[in-house]
Amino acid sequence: MYVYADNAATTSLSPRALEAMMPYFSEVYGNASSLHTPGQRAAEALQRARETVAKAINADFKEVYFTGGGSEADNQAILSGAALGARKGKKHIVSTAFEHHAVLHTLDKLKKQGFEITLLDVHENGVVTAQDVARAIREDTALVTVMFVNNEIGTIQPIGEIGAVCRERGVLFHTDAVQAVGHVPVDVKALNVDMLSMAAHKFHGPKGVGALYARKGVPLVNVIEGGQQERGKRGGTENIPGIVGMAAALEEAVANMDRDSAYVTALREKLIEGLLQIPHSRLNGDREKRVPGTVNFCFEGIEGESLLLLLDARGIAASSGSACTSGSLDPSHVLLALGLPHEIAHGSLRLSFDAQMTEQGIDHIIRSVPEVVSYLREMSPVWDELERGQTPHLI
Repeated sequence: MYVYADNAATTSLSPRALEAMMPYFSEVYGNASSLHTPGQRAAEALQRARETVAKAINADFKEVYFTGGGSEADNQAILSGAALGARKGKKHIVSTAFEHHAVLHTLDKLKKQGFEITLLDVHENGVVTAQDVARAIREDTALVTVMFVNNEIGTIQPIGEIGAVCRERGVLFHTDAVQAVGHVPVDVKALNVDMLSMAAHKFHGPKGVGALYARKGVPLVNVIEGGQQERGKRGGTENIPGIVGMAAALEEAVANMDRDSAYVTALREKLIEGLLQIPHSRLNGDREKRVPGTVNFCFEGIEGESLLLLLDARGIAASSGSACTSGSLDPSHVLLALGLPHEIAHGSLRLSFDAQMTEQGIDHIIRSVPEVVSYLREMSPVWDELERGQTPHLI
């Protein structure tokens, strides 16, 4: 059997989303900006999709802007918050050390433009507190950006509490909710968020489409110029098939969320218990404050890349962290932010799944991972030194 356990990287396209998309490839193919009948049929589909996405997060449809994905939405939100702050003489931004690189690299860009960036340390359990954020906010703080769910370890941040702090202090608040939307309840009003990013392919929608929620009154700067699409805030002909597919997938995910969450959480707990039986293993991040289907482990004495290749040979698709940094030989910045030493962070494994996972699939993972870890340790001079007591165990 082959088990796909890399949903945090991308998910399969749901049949419902595919069915919804199909007419907009060949039948309703007009440009939504055109005034003729084919164009207006496309525009009507665009509007319905916007309303569906807005309803899923308790927003007004006028607050939803479609993008090319989560990274674009992150960029636009952060650059917009920075521009607004700069106009008011505020050039300080608060974020965390374990954000997705779409956020961290945008902050690096702003740093070169004279902004001061405060990256909050992450507690060992993979959670940043509202108190941490409150202490970091200053008179010149333009924006706070904290991810909803960490993409590598799956921990959920107290977004509602952080949003309340930001609202009280009069600071714009953005959350990268790419790993949250479709998996946990998201209510932008209750959470006090000003901007929120999402990506369709994380909840069984198509790749190449996402959305940015921006509360009424929050001015957006354009990342892509070229036309009056998306109320003048994102140039380019709208990807109607992708947007329709995103809306259908999100509507389906929200409708099934309670049922799926209970099922996936039970599988997750079984997997955690099974992998904790491996000597010198560690679950990364809080066991309870996490999305249902993401688990991240470190195994002392091995390299994550070798682990992934051998698991693939045994029919298991997994990752060692973010797909966006899979070509890097550096240890995960997320695990380093948790305080793990480099030699431990190198041996990480992320397993992410949803309701498509079966109990048989979880059993296959629980059987295979200990065997592969044992095999790699037998060949490892590092493990040999640990076992002979030349080097102390860190896990």
